[in-house]
Amino acid sequence: MGPTTEGGQSARRSASWSLRPVRDMAIDLGTANTVVHVRGRGIVLSEPSVVAIDERTGEVHAVGADAQRMIGRTPATISATRPLRHGVIADFEVTEKMLRHFIAKVLERRRAHPRLVVCAPSGITEVERRAVEEAARSAGARQVHLIEESIAAAIGAGVPIAEPVGRMVVDVGGGTSEVAVISLGQIVVSRSVRIGGYDLDEAIAAHIRNEHVMAIGSQSAEAIKLAVGSAAPMASELEVDIRGRDLLSGLPRKLQLGSAEVRGAIASPLTDIMASIHATLEETPPELAGDIVRHGILLAGGGSLLRGFVERVQAETHMKAYLADSPLTCVAVGAGHSLEELDTLGRLGGGGRRRVDPWR
Repeated sequence: MGPTTEGGQSARRSASWSLRPVRDMAIDLGTANTVVHVRGRGIVLSEPSVVAIDERTGEVHAVGADAQRMIGRTPATISATRPLRHGVIADFEVTEKMLRHFIAKVLERRRAHPRLVVCAPSGITEVERRAVEEAARSAGARQVHLIEESIAAAIGAGVPIAEPVGRMVVDVGGGTSEVAVISLGQIVVSRSVRIGGYDLDEAIAAHIRNEHVMAIGSQSAEAIKLAVGSAAPMASELEVDIRGRDLLSGLPRKLQLGSAEVRGAIASPLTDIMASIHATLEETPPELAGDIVRHGILLAGGGSLLRGFVERVQAETHMKAYLADSPLTCVAVGAGHSLEELDTLGRLGGGGRRRVDPWR
C-alpha cells in the first residue's frame, strides 16, 4: 500500500501543480523575437515580435508568427509592424497589445496577474526603462522587474558569474548588440550599440537597390542573410537566387547573388559591432582581461549564428570565442532562473520597478 499511496500522492501533487495559475514569468522582449519563460515550466513561447493591426479600428488581426507572414503582404488598411526598434519600445500601445496577447496565451487563468522579469539592454535610458515597465503593467503584470540582457545571457549559458572572475559576453540581437564584462554578478564594463541583425538586413537591401537597381523586402533580405551571409571568408563561397522588382522597368526580376558580395554589403555594421568589442576590452581592468583570455568570450543572440562570426571575433581579439548552447533562448532562460529571486525581492519590499540582481 505504501508505494501505491505515495504514487497517488505524487500524481495528485503533479495534477495540482498543473492546475495552479502562472504567477511568475520571464520575457525576453526582443526586436526580432519575444521568448517567454514560465517558472516551473521553462520556455513556453518563442514568436516574432510582430503585430498586425487594422489602422482604422485599432483591432489586432494577428500577433507573432501569423503577423510576420503578413509583412509586406497586407492591404492598405492593415499594418504589420514591429513595435520595438533597437531593443526599445517604438510604439507603446502596440507593444502593450503584443505583451497582453503573449501573456494571455500562456496563462491558465485569464484574470491572473503574474510577476514579470523583463530583459532590457544595459544602455537604455530611464525613460525607455519606464516605458518597458509601464507596457508590462498595462498588459496585466502585477510586478515588473528588469534584468540586463548580458547578465541573463551569461546565467542562461551556465556561466558562474557570481565568482570573482572576469567573464565577457557578446549578445548580438535583432536590434542591439550588448558587450559586457561581468564579475561578482555585476557588469564591470559594458557597451550597448543599437546595431543588430536587422541592420544587416537593411544593408543587404540597400546594396541591392544601389548596385543592382532592384527593390526587395525585409523578409527577402533576411532570407539572403541566412542563405549566404557570412562575417569572414569561407572555404567554399555560396550563391543564392533572389527575386524582386526592377526599379527602372517596374517589372519582377531575378538575380543571382554571391556570398562574397553579401559579405561586402554587411561589412559596415559588422565592423561597428567589432569596434564595440574592442572598446570594451580596452576599458577592462587588467586582472579581468587576464581572466577573459583564460575563459574566452561567450557569444549569444541570433546574430552570433552568422557564418564565420565566431572565427572573426577570435581573429580580431586573439582570444577564444564560443557560442552559447542555445544562443536564441539563453537570455530568456537566464531571466527565468532569476525568477527564483523574486520572493527575496518581495520580502525586501520590492515594488514594480526594482532591477533583478540575482547574485548580490
